[in-house]
Amino acid sequence: MHDSADIFEADLSGLHWEAWIERTDTLAGDDGYCQPLGDRHAALLIERKPTLLVTFENFNRLSDTSNSAQPLGWSLAKARGWSHLCLLGNGATWFRDARVYGYFDRLVDDGFFDEFEQVIFYGAGPCGYAAAAFSVAAPGAKVVMLSPQATLDPRVAEWDDRYLNMRRTSFTDRYGYAPDMLDAARTAVLLYDPDVELDAMHAALFTRANVMKFRTRFLGYQIEQSLARMGLIAHVIGALSEDHLTPLALARMWRARRDETPYLANVMRRLVADERDRLTILHCRNALSRRVGGPRFRKALAMAEARLEERGT
Repeated sequence: MHDSADIFEADLSGLHWEAWIERTDTLAGDDGYCQPLGDRHAALLIERKPTLLVTFENFNRLSDTSNSAQPLGWSLAKARGWSHLCLLGNGATWFRDARVYGYFDRLVDDGFFDEFEQVIFYGAGPCGYAAAAFSVAAPGAKVVMLSPQATLDPRVAEWDDRYLNMRRTSFTDRYGYAPDMLDAARTAVLLYDPDVELDAMHAALFTRANVMKFRTRFLGYQIEQSLARMGLIAHVIGALSEDHLTPLALARMWRARRDETPYLANVMRRLVADERDRLTILHCRNALSRRVGGPRFRKALAMAEARLEERGT
């Protein structure tokens, strides 16, 4: 028998799908479980009180945010003493599986979500879609989504040609169109990069009175990894749980990007590509003065200064 507290210290890296499920089920002890839902999904529960964090995550990308291949939600659950339910997909599945639907049906029938003072759903990309879609199972829940898709139904989103292999997957049956599933949510927060045109088009479909949208330019497709490195995912979810999350609060959190080297490098590449030499110089000098720049910034700075000198400016 194991104490579930041990699970937060476990190194799960290097385990294949079945071994990961078996290991976490053992570590969950008497306070939870990890059970497969068919061949490509699993549900991992660590039950405490009074808040339940429900995260949707991709097994193949656990190592992107954790060196120990742990779900992203574990750090929050450990720090705040929350319960955590992780829905794990083996690949980008958008959780479109009847066994996942059935699992949520059982939770609803058992009154599982009613046992908690508040429920928070979280996911990014395909998992952000799932966080919105399945939040309908817990009316009054709060939702955090990073660059989610609204649907991949070609009748609605035929312009999104990134996931052609999902065109035959039904997005019109149960838990289908994610924006509609948010109608029962208390509030939802959607963060996305408007420069990723297709993500911005999906974000537009989520325009609802209870959805707060916030633009995080220059993060691109690495939005979850970047925000996790900056600690913003934990801050956003924490502020949301305390009803302190406002556009102004988000803007203040977003200032953390000024010390995020990959973000600054993305800005620099855009300035160089647009040949905005004066702004390139200011940007690189600022980054180097705060010791968050490096050789790339020094090189871009020298080239921009040389071009201005050639023009006599």
